[in-house]
Amino acid sequence: MSQRFSALLLGTAALAAGLAVSSCNTEKASASESEAPANATAEAMSGAAATAAEEKAATPADATTSAPDPSTIPASAVGNAAAILARPQVPILCYHQIRDWRAKDSKGAKDYIVPVDRFKEQIKMLADSGYHTILPDQLYAYLTTGAKLPSKPVMLTFDDTDLDQFTVAKPTLDKYGYKAVYFVMTVSLGRPNYMSKAQVKQLSDEGNIIGSHTWDHHNVKKYQGQDWVTQVEKPTKTLEEITGKKINYFAYPFGLWNPEAIPELKKRGMVAAFVLAEKRDQQDPLFTIRRIIASGYWSPKTLHNSIVQSFDGK
Repeated sequence: MSQRFSALLLGTAALAAGLAVSSCNTEKASASESEAPANATAEAMSGAAATAAEEKAATPADATTSAPDPSTIPASAVGNAAAILARPQVPILCYHQIRDWRAKDSKGAKDYIVPVDRFKEQIKMLADSGYHTILPDQLYAYLTTGAKLPSKPVMLTFDDTDLDQFTVAKPTLDKYGYKAVYFVMTVSLGRPNYMSKAQVKQLSDEGNIIGSHTWDHHNVKKYQGQDWVTQVEKPTKTLEEITGKKINYFAYPFGLWNPEAIPELKKRGMVAAFVLAEKRDQQDPLFTIRRIIASGYWSPKTLHNSIVQSFDGK
């Protein structure tokens, strides 16, 4: 995406963030928009977890604060892969940089750089259209048990820890009472043009969700041996120390994954993981939850049409 840094060797911590950001465009752009159809099912959540989720999710005003912790949902209440795949998908948008385009930005990079006024227009469209933001615990409860969601749910996610997500995007979301998920790449914390640990903690304290996005954005499909410790285990621990909360959710760099990654993520405490616009895995759909890039080229109308085309009835 950005040309701020030059790519060096993975093990060189001082410039690892550059590897992540500069390589973002080409691999992310390869994700397919296709997805198998899904139909609603009527499976109900049982026990205390169901009662809590249904009561709290009943009103849009409580839309982003109301879901049981995934660990409290009884295993007997969790549906199988077929049941999860059958539920209508919730629209999930993925943002990166929120800033005005520069002369040096490539045509491809502009998909991942949303100009400030355009971002504000997109979020206003969501609010004016009656969308209510939800957070991952709500999505998890819905997918696994059929727990209720507010009307017109949408999840907003931000990748890569860019500072403008805090200085520009957050005030815009605050205006509408919206909350979001921030997938943090820990190597960049505190560096110029990236968020600090204090800002990440503030986002968490204010009711947003912090998720793991690896140490330096290295492609999960290339992990071997200790890479799982370096890229997932240690960064997750860092985020837990910053927020004081358990980190349950992961976003694959570039949206790229392979089946071998799923058990490794499970071993490290993740309960769900997010891809981009690829097909979901038929055995582990919770670890291939779809998102779409909210393009910097899209008008509010185009964004709305993309939401409908990408998620409705799929």
